[in-house]
Amino acid sequence: MPPTTLTIGTRGSKLALWQAHWVKGELEGHHPGLTVKLSVIKTTGDKITDVPLAQVGGKGLFVKEIEEALLSRRVDLAVHSMKDVPTAFPNGLGLVVTTQREDARDALLSPNHASIDALPHGARVGTASLRRQAQLLARRPDLAIFPLRGNLDTRLKKLTTGEYDAILLACAGLTRLGWGAGLTHPIPLEECLPAIGQGALGIECRLDDTATRDAVAFLNHPESADAVGAERSLLQRLEGGCQVPIAAHGRITGEVLRLDALVGDERGTQIIRGHREGQRQDALALGTALADELLARGARQILAEFYAR
Repeated sequence: MPPTTLTIGTRGSKLALWQAHWVKGELEGHHPGLTVKLSVIKTTGDKITDVPLAQVGGKGLFVKEIEEALLSRRVDLAVHSMKDVPTAFPNGLGLVVTTQREDARDALLSPNHASIDALPHGARVGTASLRRQAQLLARRPDLAIFPLRGNLDTRLKKLTTGEYDAILLACAGLTRLGWGAGLTHPIPLEECLPAIGQGALGIECRLDDTATRDAVAFLNHPESADAVGAERSLLQRLEGGCQVPIAAHGRITGEVLRLDALVGDERGTQIIRGHREGQRQDALALGTALADELLARGARQILAEFYAR
């Protein structure tokens, strides 16, 4: 029997709540008589706001406590930003939906400069991402990069008060919240590859909960699932997390999937890039093959040095 009530586990940021409310609205609209509730859960990543995430280490900083709520049956499903979801799940849990992807690009936000190349020499740029930092410095080694933590509104305030000349954020979050108008300049994928899964939402639930799995299945977007699946397969082979300078983007044309990826050091002095094309039905194998290529071409040493700290 279909469920009559479901509880979504979610982080409490404005963006996370927007995402959870969107899923709630879709579920209630698709299933008349279904009531969906939200349970706000504070994760480790939410509690640590004064230290760059790369220094915290570990995987699943934004999902662990929500997964514990799933396992204890306090919630029925979790809505995540796919870029925060580790490639391995606790026993009994799994990713059952990848939603249609929003714009996967990063954006440069600046009141005075419309591109990375337009930034003045020595400009102060804020970003919490070593992936973004590596690609920025590879293109513009003169830039001064500073750590930027906090929710989207906190980061935007630091820009508008003049603390930074520019900051980098994901287009998807800005679009969903309707923020950054007049300041947002999307960065071409050729200049900055996004995080794995960026722009897509993932729904996680207990694998034995067939009623919930059936209820959310209509939200899965096969094209996005295949593209993100290839990216996550690459990440899994590289044994990386969302705080490591690894980037990838999959795009599908017809039945052909192209995957672009890179591994870099945080200073941008070493960037190993590659791409592969293949049938979308072979998405996972494609991601693994590209990861192996990057490892053989120097990524293994870069990652070994990163993890040795």
